[in-house]
Amino acid sequence: MLLTEYRLDLSVQALRTILPLEHPADTSLRYFFQAERIGSNERALIAETVFGVLRHRLFLEHGCGEQNTPRRMALAYWVKFGGYNLRELTPLLKATESEWLVHVKSLKVNELPLSIQAELPDWIIEKLRTQYSDEEILALGQSMQQAAGLDLRVNTYLANQAEILTGLQAEGVTAEATPYSPIGIRCKGKPALNKSPMFEAGKFEVQDEGSQLLGFLVAPKRNEMVVDFCAGAGGKTLMLGAMMNSQGRLYAFDVSEKRLANLKPRLKRSGLSNLQPQLIAHENDQKVKRLAGKIDRVLVDSPCSGLGTLRRNPDLKFRQSPHSLAELTQKQTNILASASKLLKKGGRLVYATCSLLREENQNIVENFLSTHPEFKLLPAGEVLAQQKIPLEMGDFLQLLPQKHGTDGFFAAVMERQSPAAQPIDRQED
Repeated sequence: MLLTEYRLDLSVQALRTILPLEHPADTSLRYFFQAERIGSNERALIAETVFGVLRHRLFLEHGCGEQNTPRRMALAYWVKFGGYNLRELTPLLKATESEWLVHVKSLKVNELPLSIQAELPDWIIEKLRTQYSDEEILALGQSMQQAAGLDLRVNTYLANQAEILTGLQAEGVTAEATPYSPIGIRCKGKPALNKSPMFEAGKFEVQDEGSQLLGFLVAPKRNEMVVDFCAGAGGKTLMLGAMMNSQGRLYAFDVSEKRLANLKPRLKRSGLSNLQPQLIAHENDQKVKRLAGKIDRVLVDSPCSGLGTLRRNPDLKFRQSPHSLAELTQKQTNILASASKLLKKGGRLVYATCSLLREENQNIVENFLSTHPEFKLLPAGEVLAQQKIPLEMGDFLQLLPQKHGTDGFFAAVMERQSPAAQPIDRQED
């Protein structure tokens, strides 16, 4: 795309609006586009520039030094990562900028500190070092500097994988079956599919393959009672409903009315009739308590740092902190304890996050099991094998973008062995 003064100015305005990161980057960018009313070519360039700068922010700040302005960040991104050469940029440059850009272009990333090479803040590097070597952290960080691909989940209540693959081919979309999820499809590029007749008919949804695998760990059966405890906009809930063939009862709990509202049009498209969205005030809401001991399967896709989704949300590595992590782990502990009370004897509990950090993952599960002896861990690898999914895992599911081509997901599968001891109600004298 031809770079012009107008396009540079728009990119600088967008970065000036978004880089303080007071709100999620995708939300801020959407509001920016609504306010500016600019053409589709400009929108594509600005989105690529904003998210490119966020992905490579630590290198760009190093390259810009003290003159760390949105203008310089945009120019440095374009010349180092955006595929533009200095000749294309020359008409836009001020007197001192050409020499500086030559310097930026010449910087060797592999000679810089690990945090810059991996594009991960130091505090995240230190957390990851409890689990991975520096070489593994670098591979992980580099994989998350790439934009995520587009995965689809077939709505098995209305269609099958072969039908959707054939239909996409007819629509001119290049796609193939995902390697692990038997109901997943990976598209080449970023085709716009929201006007596809198959999408409008509810036959597929956009959903990362890693997210789909969580549904196979829950493995709900027809006529069971199932709860998605932190349903959000309901991508996993809809998958569970289809796996149940729209039979039994499926509750979608969430504390956000807005997120549940986003589920409604998706639910209508899906054709499912066994799903009940339920707004709750908190994890100990009366709507939760009345189902105690009655539920066959519970998915807790817990609120988390989201650091496994940096391919999609690169701003999260700058919006999270050790302080926010401590608040999240307390919330995760409380939510898991509350959700576990729903299960009957023999019931299955799946705890999941899209985080990479031990504090949000193994530590939460190990602490839960130590304080809830009525639950035992089921090895995630064995559960996947039962579902005929060709993915070797040990006790936990741990998906990584550089190994599996998915977002970073963690999950643990647990089973209630006996009813929980019920507290004795004591009346006050």
